[in-house]
Amino acid sequence: MSIWGVRCLTQKFIRQAYILANRRLLGPVPQRSPPAYAPLRPAHSSLYQMVKKRTLEARTKLQANKYPNHQVCVAKPATTPPVEEYETAVEATGVPVYANAQFQAHSQSEPLFKVGFADVKSVCSAKDVLKSDSAKLSTSQPVLDSCKATNPCEEFKRKRQETTCQPCNEDGTAPGGGGGDEECECRMKDLRLKCLLGALAALLAGGLLAWFMTRDTDDSEAKKAQEEEEQRKRRLIAGLATSPPSSEDLPKHVPYLIIGGGTAAFSAFRAIKSNDATAKVLMISNEFRKPYMRPPLSKELWYTPNPNEDPIKDYRFKQWTGSERSLFFEPDEFFIDPEDLDDNANGGIAVAQGFSVKKVDAQKRIVTLNDGYEINYDECLIATGCSPKNLTMLRDAPPSVLEKVMVYRTPDDFDRLRKLAAEKRSITIVGNGFIGSELACSLAHYSRENNGGKVYQVFQENANMSKVLPNYLSRWTTAKMEAQGVCVIPNASIRSAVRDEAILKLELNNGMTLMSDVVVVCVGCTPNTDLAGPSRLEVDRSLGGFVVNAELEARRNLYVAGDASCFFDPLLGRRRVEHHDHSVVSGRLAGENMTGASKKTISTSEHVLVRPRSRDRV
Repeated sequence: MSIWGVRCLTQKFIRQAYILANRRLLGPVPQRSPPAYAPLRPAHSSLYQMVKKRTLEARTKLQANKYPNHQVCVAKPATTPPVEEYETAVEATGVPVYANAQFQAHSQSEPLFKVGFADVKSVCSAKDVLKSDSAKLSTSQPVLDSCKATNPCEEFKRKRQETTCQPCNEDGTAPGGGGGDEECECRMKDLRLKCLLGALAALLAGGLLAWFMTRDTDDSEAKKAQEEEEQRKRRLIAGLATSPPSSEDLPKHVPYLIIGGGTAAFSAFRAIKSNDATAKVLMISNEFRKPYMRPPLSKELWYTPNPNEDPIKDYRFKQWTGSERSLFFEPDEFFIDPEDLDDNANGGIAVAQGFSVKKVDAQKRIVTLNDGYEINYDECLIATGCSPKNLTMLRDAPPSVLEKVMVYRTPDDFDRLRKLAAEKRSITIVGNGFIGSELACSLAHYSRENNGGKVYQVFQENANMSKVLPNYLSRWTTAKMEAQGVCVIPNASIRSAVRDEAILKLELNNGMTLMSDVVVVCVGCTPNTDLAGPSRLEVDRSLGGFVVNAELEARRNLYVAGDASCFFDPLLGRRRVEHHDHSVVSGRLAGENMTGASKKTISTSEHVLVRPRSRDRV
């Protein structure tokens, strides 16, 4: 419970105690009837006053009718008839007219009033007789003497004063065994005492509780700050927090700025560091991880010796050579915090995770982040890569269907798919490219080793990788995949997808129906060129991607590399390649040109023939 909650709870206890301590009785309550209470509250309006007055009058009248012995304590005004009517009645009958038969019988023997006095129509009470100025009663009349001698009001007051000073019994009754009003008076005193003690106890308990919660304010604040830091780290690992926490912690100016955190970006950093040993490089990535390679996500990670370990530590795997390495290019200790980049004399690379760039001003050399923060640069590289495509029919499907559809590109996608495969779920791969074919083969191997579910591969072409391989190699690849356990369905496409409880029902255009737990779409990707419009950069209309020259330069001091670049090939013309090796080569070339090398692109065929350096291998 927070301090504010304790304060509100204490105020509530005090308010209830105050209301209980300020209640009162509605007049004398006869016999042993339960007392009626009414809270002391101010009048809110004239209507409330009128209703309250009428309620009290009706209640008093009801008590008077129910208990006639108490009528003697209520003052009743005497109505005085006109003197003319009295004289007329006396002249006619010779006897004064009385409303009470007792007084009428007594007046026949001896008149009570002198001539000219008013008649009393109400019942003779001690209060009326003593306070009436118009009635002159004789002291020799026995009836009036008896009224004075037995005045109930005076007797009630006397008894009440006698019992007020005496303490109540243990059971709450009046002393001497009496009941009625004396007992109610004692109970009222006990009730007020209990309310007062309750209020004091509530105040004491609230004060102690507040003291216990606020006595270690400094320690609690330190613990709270530590917990917030731990939560931030957990959110950072889960992909929910930026690093650094705010863009204000980023440097205002950097010599080398790289937009993107993929293979091309890290390859460019290596080239920059090779040519400029003290280079200070800032990498801005919209992902929440350090730079990593993507090919092992569809191949080596599925062949790890500990497939059931969750999660795989640092996404480590064994390469085809037998050596073990991590999915990440470098460990976290290799990178510098963005706040310390300016103070590092030897230079290095800092990664701003979770930030996006919305505009690049090539003329002023200023990069603007999504939150409006601006960074000046000397040389800049755009390596934003591409985003996976999805089928139009599946993209526009209901949410219940979208829960069973996913694309495959990041380590988060690998974790989700590996969990489904471990649960022996049936998986359908859509697409016959590199990623789709590699993933289908890896899933079949994982399912065979762990007694998993069925793996399907659906594509419109005749065989696997038919766009990049000759027909005979494409058919040979399909046969190999079927031997691995993949159910290959060529010349087919998904016509409709319907959710059937926990299973997704897929209807194909060839008449077949597949029941699958999840659908993985691997049909290529689209280059991320959102910066082109605000930055006034050219995008190729047919191939997509930023248009660059032979040096991979889009504007002066602004370069583009990787999947997002549309470059000129001397042999094949303008091209855009989506491949890991192309990202490595183009990133290295752009990094060298950023340091002043002015190297030009060569043919893609030569890229394939040239063996990459050892540090660029997967």
